[in-house]
Amino acid sequence: MAYDIIVVGGGIGGSALATVMARAGRSVLLLEKSLVYEDKVRGEWIAPWGVTETKRLALYDTLLSAGGHHLSSHVTYDETRDPAEAEARALPLGMFAPDVPGPLCIRHPVHCQALFDAASAAGATALRGVDVKQVELGDTSSVTYVHDGQQHTEHAPLVVGAEGRQSVVRRAAGLTLHQDKPHHWFAGLLVDGVQAWDDTRQAIGTEEDFAFLAFPQGNGRMRVYGGWDLAAKTRFAGQEGPRRFLDAFRMKSAPHNEAIAQGTPASPLLAYYNNCSAAERPFAPGAVLVGDAAGWNDPILGLGLSITYRDVRLVSDILKETPHGREPDFRPYAEERKERMRRLRIASELQAKLDMEFGEEARARRRRYHEASAVDPMLGMHGVATLAGPEAVPAEVFDAAHVARVVGV
Repeated sequence: MAYDIIVVGGGIGGSALATVMARAGRSVLLLEKSLVYEDKVRGEWIAPWGVTETKRLALYDTLLSAGGHHLSSHVTYDETRDPAEAEARALPLGMFAPDVPGPLCIRHPVHCQALFDAASAAGATALRGVDVKQVELGDTSSVTYVHDGQQHTEHAPLVVGAEGRQSVVRRAAGLTLHQDKPHHWFAGLLVDGVQAWDDTRQAIGTEEDFAFLAFPQGNGRMRVYGGWDLAAKTRFAGQEGPRRFLDAFRMKSAPHNEAIAQGTPASPLLAYYNNCSAAERPFAPGAVLVGDAAGWNDPILGLGLSITYRDVRLVSDILKETPHGREPDFRPYAEERKERMRRLRIASELQAKLDMEFGEEARARRRRYHEASAVDPMLGMHGVATLAGPEAVPAEVFDAAHVARVVGV
C-alpha cells in the first residue's frame, strides 16, 4: 500500500512524529531497526523548553505515565567555590517555562518504547527488526526493507529520516553533514543505589582534571556524565572502567558526590568525544530530517531531546497545515533550526570552555566567572538559553563580543 509518510527510525524523534501524524489522520509507516531498545548512554534529560514542546505535541502525559521524573533545583559546584556557598545559590528550575516544574528525566529505552507504543496505538504501522536496504527520494519516494525475512518496497510522498547520526535518509538525500572538532571526552553511566542525594536536584562541577554532571531519575537511580581531556583517551577503559569512573566523582568541592561513588553501575560506560554538527539543510525533495539525523549540539548541554521535540513539533505543524497532494514547504523549519543550532553551538562552546578545561588557567577563569556572574547576571545568559530556550535570551548573548566578555572576565 502507499502511505502518506514513511518514518525511518523508531527512536524518540521518529516515534514522536509518527504518533502525532497518525493522530492527525495520516497513514504512517514507522520502521525501527532494533528489536529491543538498549541503553547506549543517550539523553535522558529534557530541558524545560523541551518539556513545553512535549506538551504542544500532546506527548507529555505519555512520558509521565512511563515514569518521567521532574527535577526542581540545580547546583553548580567547583573547586574554586565553597560547597556550602554553591548550595546556597541553588537555582530553582521551575521558572524557565510556564507550567513546567523543571527538567524531565526518563530512561532512554523506556522513553523510546513508550513513544513507539503510542505510535502503534495511534494507528501507525509500526515495525521492529527492520533492515532498510534502499531509500529513493523524489516525486514518489520509496523505502525498500527486509522484515521477518521478506523484502518489501513501500512508497510515500515523504520519507522522514529519524535514525540518528548515521542517517541513511540523509545520505540518500545527498545532504552534507558538517562537524566541529571535538573539545573533550565525555562518558555516561546509569547508577543504582544512590541514596543520600535529593532526587529532585541536579548538579554539575569541575575539580582538578574531571568534570561531572548528575541527573537523578528517582528511587535512588541516577544518570551521571563525566568529561576529561582528549589526551587521556583510555582513562576509563577496561573492565574496571566504570568503578574508576565513579571514583572520579569523589570531590572535596562536591561532598554529596560520595553517594554517587558508592552506587552500583547499572549500564555500560560508553565514552565519546563531544562536538557540534549540522546538516547543510534538514530537507530535500521527498525527505525531511529530524533529531540527530539533521545535526546535533554538543551533548555538554544535554539538549538532544529538547532539540528533537522542537524539530518534531515544527515538522508536524507544517505537515498538518499542508493540503493533501501539495508538497510541504520546510523552509521555515530549516531557517528556525539553523538559527537555533547556531545559538546553541555558541552556548555549548562557552559551557565547554568554562567546565571542561583543566589546569591553573582554566581554574582561574572559572573563579573569575563565578565571581563576576554573581554580580552581572548577563554573563550567565547562555545557561538561561539552555533551560528556557535559545530564543528566550537577547540576541547579543551570541555575539562574539559577549562571548569574549564571558571567557575573559
